[in-house]
Amino acid sequence: MGIWIGLCVIGLAGMGWALRIWTRRERKYESSATVASAYDSWTNDQLLENLWGEHVHLGFYGQPPQPRDFRAAKEDFVHELARWSGLDQLPHGSRVLDVGCGIGGSSRILARDYGFDVLGISISPAQIQRACQLTAPGMTCRFQVMDALDLQLSKGGFDAVWSVEAGPHMPDKQRYADEMLRVLRPGGVLAIADWNRRDPKDGKLSRLEAWVMQQLLNQWAHPEFASIAGFQGHLIHSRYCGGPVDTADWTQATLPSWLDSIVEGLRRPGAVLGLGPGAVLKGLREIPTILLMRWAFNHGLMQFGVFRSRG
Repeated sequence: MGIWIGLCVIGLAGMGWALRIWTRRERKYESSATVASAYDSWTNDQLLENLWGEHVHLGFYGQPPQPRDFRAAKEDFVHELARWSGLDQLPHGSRVLDVGCGIGGSSRILARDYGFDVLGISISPAQIQRACQLTAPGMTCRFQVMDALDLQLSKGGFDAVWSVEAGPHMPDKQRYADEMLRVLRPGGVLAIADWNRRDPKDGKLSRLEAWVMQQLLNQWAHPEFASIAGFQGHLIHSRYCGGPVDTADWTQATLPSWLDSIVEGLRRPGAVLGLGPGAVLKGLREIPTILLMRWAFNHGLMQFGVFRSRG
């Protein structure tokens, strides 16, 4: 009993430190440079990679969700989105653009398991450097620093465009949609997954919801979240859109990811402790935002939307 009381005291003390650090060090969106800086920092300290592996995105636990290893669920997510979007039907050698590729986890799966020729882009130089380091010689994927709102790529040059959890960092959602569709060839596959807010038509935010929303924006360098219907509209109204835009809500299928992302620290304590005291503090600093994210997705303030279309 004494051990449990001691662990609770340590846990509460840690949460107290986390809350103090959290409230003092917001990461508000100011420009694309602040997004790049945040991801450079997360990549260089290696905390997320050590805890979560090569995929800095949510996992797919099934519909209805079932208990699943966190890292395995992340790989399952890639395959499920490929299947749902129709990306898996493209022939080997198809050119795929991964917008907001992180450290390249999805890009490597798309190259290894589907035989695609993948270009992954990120605004973070540190992410691109790490993606290159993690990619074995001979794999058909490469990486480049690039702004998703100003793709230095030719029109119609890709058979598919893939983007996971990048949209919240985009200040201009219409341009984000336009750029992805612009580089997609006619008839090509678009596959997007994103964090989305509840549509304003579905109810005004309460005072509590407004406060939570502001924290979700401020803590992780987000200028704004689009709703599922809102971003679907951006895709439909793009002059480059060549077909219908389908959507689905994967909130429940991905919801266990939030608590699992914290529990990973208990499953793999060496992943954090081995990086030193600074990493422990950084890990504690992220817990309040993760818990707020979980609350928002569980209470309908946020939704996990997936989108598919053709160029």
